[in-house]
Amino acid sequence: MAERKLSQVAKWDHEFVWHPFTQMQDWLAQEPVVIERGEGVYLIDENGKQYYDGVSSLWVNIHGHNHPTLNRALKEQVDKIAHSTLLGLVSPPSAQLCKELVELAPEGLNKVFLSDDGSTAIEIAIKMAYQYRQQVGQTEKTKFISLNAGYHGDTLGTVSVGGIQLFHQVFHNLLFKPITLPSPGVYRDVADREAAFEESLAELERILDEEGHQITALVMEPLVQAAAGMLVMPHGYLKRVRELTAAHDVFLIVDEVATGFGRTGTFFACEQEGVSPDFMTLSKGITGGYMPLAATLTTQRVFDAFLGTFEEKKTFYHGHSYTGNALACAVALASLQVFRDEKVMEGLPRKIEAFTNALKPIEQLEHVKEVRQRGLIVGIELEQDVATHTPYRPNDAVGAKVAVLARERGLICRPIGDVVILMPPLVSTVEQIEDMVRIVGESIRIATEEEHVLEGMRPIIL
Repeated sequence: MAERKLSQVAKWDHEFVWHPFTQMQDWLAQEPVVIERGEGVYLIDENGKQYYDGVSSLWVNIHGHNHPTLNRALKEQVDKIAHSTLLGLVSPPSAQLCKELVELAPEGLNKVFLSDDGSTAIEIAIKMAYQYRQQVGQTEKTKFISLNAGYHGDTLGTVSVGGIQLFHQVFHNLLFKPITLPSPGVYRDVADREAAFEESLAELERILDEEGHQITALVMEPLVQAAAGMLVMPHGYLKRVRELTAAHDVFLIVDEVATGFGRTGTFFACEQEGVSPDFMTLSKGITGGYMPLAATLTTQRVFDAFLGTFEEKKTFYHGHSYTGNALACAVALASLQVFRDEKVMEGLPRKIEAFTNALKPIEQLEHVKEVRQRGLIVGIELEQDVATHTPYRPNDAVGAKVAVLARERGLICRPIGDVVILMPPLVSTVEQIEDMVRIVGESIRIATEEEHVLEGMRPIIL
C-alpha cells in the first residue's frame, strides 16, 4: 500500500487532536478531510473540493456558511467589544437577545439564563428546578423522570438524565438515578407505534400517581429524539405529557437544542402541540452556526423563588466565564433578523414537502427499515433483513460506509450507528435538498450490496 501523503494540517491533527465521539484508532488510520472554508450550504476542503453540508455542521448551521448579515454583525461587534462578564455588568447584545427570545418563546417563558452549549443549558434547568423545590419547601421533590433513548449532553447532570447506554454506561457510578420512562419512539416494528405511544403514557400516569409528590421534573426532547437516531414521537404525545405533569405539579423541561429554530417546521417544536413548558433549553442553531451559545428559559414563578436577602442564600450560584458573550449574542440577534428579512419560516413548507417526496423512493429500498422525518430532520434506519428485523453486525459499519460513499459523491453526512442522518441548512433550496437525497439513496444502494465492502470501517457515532 502506498504511503499516505497528508497535508501539514492533517499531520498536526493526527499528532495532537483528540476528536469527540470518535474511535481514534480508526481515525488515525484514515486520511482526514480538512475543511478550509464554507459558502452557503457547501463545505470546501483544502484541495478545493466542494461538499453539501448535509448535517448542518452537526445541526448548528441555519442560514448557510459565510452569510453576509452574520459576518457583518460579528465584525461590527468586535469593533466595540468582544466580551465583558455578566457578573455585575450588563451587555447590550445579551439583554436584547433575551428580550427577543422571550418574545418568540411559548407563553409564560419570560426569564432567560445564558450559557455556552446545550449540555450546560440542560444542566442549568435541572439545577434550577431542584433548587426551586428546596426553596419553596417542597423538599421531598428530589426525583427526575427521563425517557429511555433520550440524550441531553455530556456533563454529569445531563448524562444522568440521558438514556443512551453506549455513551453513558461507563460513568454510571457517578450519576444520580432518574425514573426511566419508555419512549414512544422506540419500537421493534413500525406497526407497533401506536402501542408504544399508549404504553408510554400509561406508564407516565402510573409513575405520577404513585410518586408525583417526590418528582421535581420530567426532562424530554420534544417531537424528535435526535441522538437516538431521529426517533419521531407520535402527534399528541408532548401535549399529553404536559397535561399529566401539570396535574401533578411536576416541571416539564423541554430540550429544544436540536429541534429549535425552525428544524421541525415551526420555530420551536413545542408550538406544534401548543405546549408551554416550565423550562426550555436552546443552543445549536441559536447563532446560525457561528458561535457557542445557549439559553435556558423559565417562568416568573421559578424566578421569583430565587429572590431574597443575602442571608437567605437563595441566589442561583451557577455561571460561566463567557456567559452572554457579546460576539455570540450579536450574531444570534443577526440570525433572528435573517429569519425575519428572508422569511425563512414561510419558505419551509415547500422545502419540507420536497424533502418528503424525494425520500419516497428510499423508503422502498430493500434494507431500509424506516424513514423518519419531522420538518427538515430525517433519519433513515438500515437493517440487514427488514422482514425479520435482523440488524447489521457492528463491524459491518453500514452507516459509516454510506457516509464514506456520500462524501465521495459530494455530501457530508454523519450517521448514528446504522441510521443515516440528513439535516440540511434551512437555507437549502428544493433542488439542493433533492440532490442531497439522491446522493444518500445512491450511497445506501451501494453500501448495502454485499460485494461493496469497505474494509476497516467502523460505525461513526453522532
